[in-house]
Amino acid sequence: MDRKLVKKLIEIAKRAQKNSYSPYSRYPVGASVIGASGKIYTGTNIENASFGLSICAERVAIFKAISNGEKGIKDICVVAKSATPCGACRQVILEFADRNANVICVDYHPIERNKERTTIIKVSRLLYKPFDPKKAGI
Repeated sequence: MDRKLVKKLIEIAKRAQKNSYSPYSRYPVGASVIGASGKIYTGTNIENASFGLSICAERVAIFKAISNGEKGIKDICVVAKSATPCGACRQVILEFADRNANVICVDYHPIERNKERTTIIKVSRLLYKPFDPKKAGI
């Protein structure tokens, strides 16, 4: 993966993290995705007092991309204190991203900047036996 592109996705996700609405968990998350067109979309976690109505940054970014006409996701970046997509986000990523796409996970906290760590994993490694609409006949 192109290092410049990784750095760009990380910086964009960090900027998105600043817009997090996380008054309950105090756990800000930012995400960025590259659509099939090459355009970059962002997302941040948005919480709600009725916790089940909250949404993760990764899904916000992916849904923005798809709702803007993208046909798929090339790569995704998530930035948080301990960054890794939750199970729901992993399933959504698998629905819209190519299996060879990269998930860039950046452990980062705006205050503790010196502890940044980046891990890159292929989408195909996100879930063991994910729900596959094609195999389900959907």
